Amino acid sequence: MPDTDNSIPMLKDTICYEAYGNLYLNITNQCSANCVFCIRDICDGVYGYNLRLSREPSEEEIIKELESLDLTKYHEIVFTGFGEPTCRFDTVLHITNWLHKKGSLVRLDTNGHAALMNPGRDVVTELKEAGLDAVSVSLNAESEEKYNQLCKPVFEGSYRALLDFTKKAIDVGIKTRMTVVSQPDIDTNECERIATELGASFRIR
Repeated sequence: MPDTDNSIPMLKDTICYEAYGNLYLNITNQCSANCVFCIRDICDGVYGYNLRLSREPSEEEIIKELESLDLTKYHEIVFTGFGEPTCRFDTVLHITNWLHKKGSLVRLDTNGHAALMNPGRDVVTELKEAGLDAVSVSLNAESEEKYNQLCKPVFEGSYRALLDFTKKAIDVGIKTRMTVVSQPDIDTNECERIATELGASFRIR
């Protein structure tokens, strides 16, 4: 009997994608905030890649994908994607450690809520010990009130938590920057002052 199954195979989820000489890792679509400017509300991805995951990839799947690539050609390997990477904190640690042993420079793009999602853990020290080289923290506003309006965080105290995360990252020697999304009602000069006083570099994205 002939095979009459004409179903179209599902496209493979995007775990790794390239841009600007870097390799980006899309390991989760979960997030601990619901920012009003989040691109997830208006598109399915960036740079021509669909970043909506049908399920979260296992650590084994992430490593298998990484093993298929020439990691030496990338400036950095960056945890970012369509969600907050530290929603899968242990996975970030394990993959960072694996990449560090391969000699790759590893960066984490984060909202800085990791300590709230992982109470009782010294998240910054764990990231440093895993081999994290750099971190980019989304500041996004010059005050807690404005941050809560724009980013709608799940956890109370998220603004304070991201400032604490940034300061600790700097203290342990992780290269640290803070960023904001260009918005008409954001005082970017004040945001830059906050970042500079903490000891971080600053970027408007």
